[in-house]
Amino acid sequence: MYKQLFLSAALFAASLQANAQSTATDYKGGNNNPISASVFCADPTALEYNGRLYVYGTNDHQEFIKNGKKGDNSYGSIKSLVVFSTADMVNWTFHGTIDAQKLCATWTGNPWYKGFMNSWAPSVTWRTNPDTGKDEFFLYFANTSHGVGVLTADSPTGPWKSPLKESLINKDTPGALQQSANFDPGVVIDDNGTGWLTFGGLDPDKGGTNFMPNNTRIIKLQPSMTAIDGEAILIPAPYHFEANELNIIDGKFAFTYCSNWSRDEAEWNAYTSEHHISATQPNVGTMCYMVSDNPTDPDSWVYKDVYGPHPGTSGNNHSHLHKFKGNYYHIYHSGALLEAMKKADGLDAGGYRSICVDKAKVNELTQTINKVTLTAEGVEAVGTLNPYEEQQAETMATCAGISYEDFTNIKKNGRINALGNEVSENMQVRMAEDSWIQLRKVDFGDKGAARFTLRAKGEGTIEVRIGRRGAKPSATIAISSDEMSDYTVDVDAAKFIGQKSIFFMATSGTEVWLDAWQFAEDQPDAIHGIVNRPSETDKSVNRKSFDLQGRQLSGSRQHRGIVIEQYTDENGLTHTRKRL
Repeated sequence: MYKQLFLSAALFAASLQANAQSTATDYKGGNNNPISASVFCADPTALEYNGRLYVYGTNDHQEFIKNGKKGDNSYGSIKSLVVFSTADMVNWTFHGTIDAQKLCATWTGNPWYKGFMNSWAPSVTWRTNPDTGKDEFFLYFANTSHGVGVLTADSPTGPWKSPLKESLINKDTPGALQQSANFDPGVVIDDNGTGWLTFGGLDPDKGGTNFMPNNTRIIKLQPSMTAIDGEAILIPAPYHFEANELNIIDGKFAFTYCSNWSRDEAEWNAYTSEHHISATQPNVGTMCYMVSDNPTDPDSWVYKDVYGPHPGTSGNNHSHLHKFKGNYYHIYHSGALLEAMKKADGLDAGGYRSICVDKAKVNELTQTINKVTLTAEGVEAVGTLNPYEEQQAETMATCAGISYEDFTNIKKNGRINALGNEVSENMQVRMAEDSWIQLRKVDFGDKGAARFTLRAKGEGTIEVRIGRRGAKPSATIAISSDEMSDYTVDVDAAKFIGQKSIFFMATSGTEVWLDAWQFAEDQPDAIHGIVNRPSETDKSVNRKSFDLQGRQLSGSRQHRGIVIEQYTDENGLTHTRKRL
């Protein structure tokens, strides 16, 4: 269903009646932290792929929903992982969740600790397979405190699968921990293409103390990245507790971890004297780091210092250090979103975390990481958002009053899926009256936009406002359809020039669902909006299909979810649309 609408004076006048500022709460308070204003998520890890940073985390929101949005987070109901991505560090796209419980349903339960239990604290990496030339993605996760599982995919958003019938790491793994937790994996592929995995934490292992728990291990991975090579080796990390991650900095291994809650001044002084270290004793729950050029030699690991302070508003600490577009970032979790909800709404809940990002400063020559300052403001944009490319409605800098749904899992009775799906391109944003979405650093260029197309369904009105939520609408779309339909309005190009912050405001009606949007410049030969898929009788030629990462799909290539289809009609005009 395709609808072409024009912004008439009458429609604009009517919209002025609804341009009062939204009362829906902005839990981020105009800041960039956390990355999501609506999804609880924690224990971040990240990878860069095709100019985007993909961040994965523990799905605290699954437990939040399971507990009826109240009570404390026990982590017991968390059996999935979340995925976000960004190209500019300000506007984040929510890709849905990875249903680890479903993917690992065939795992053996004998012995019990090899079977699937939960999915926490992921660590991710990718490579181009040297033999096949194909890109491969590997996602490791804590199977509670009893082991580490692994999932694989051929794109950062899946579809994912479990290549094994049991956990990759457990207490039967050679060299694994017997009294401590074989969890919280940290993966890296070194400069020679070899994979390495760290794990371990909580209580001291055999022979360990609170100061030197002996509960940290590193193990080499086979070329498949889904099997171990040899036995796990000790990393002698003082005050080690959890949150293991690995980086390669100028050819050396950098191991980061969260310190425990015990302190012994005498032992620390003896340790620093023996190892000729000038670092001060870390505060409890801080992110520490060690460096080595030979990870299988415990004596090669050098303790450097603290680089990440405790966030203060969450019980534990977990972070990932990542370099993206020339900058290092400290990606961590805090309780900031939960605290904002408690203050605004009186929410009676505890322990639900949210992912934040602040800039880190790293001297690559000396492998020195300066101590990070945690802020509510977060980081500045490292790029702009292109409004002339189709953008998913799940892309936003912040929002209020919205929820996410996977439209392939929504039943006709309107039951809402509570973030329990696999990662899906079939996401949509549900907006009730008074809800809104904000995007920052949207670059309309010098010519400006002449048209706006929105794919949506439901009953209601969406206004586009520039600069602030209380601004007068610069475009208004009345939505009335049971199926996803394309609505296009002409807009005043003079208002859509240069870099803008824009808002999508749901100002009237019951509720609407947004799928995607796109602006167009004033080009007489351009096709207005995103047109429908041609029927089988259309005389179309040069038809091509692409996935959402821009890779062309062959006729034999199977693809689940939405594809981008392009074709040329008999008049030589090019058409583009999304379809299942």
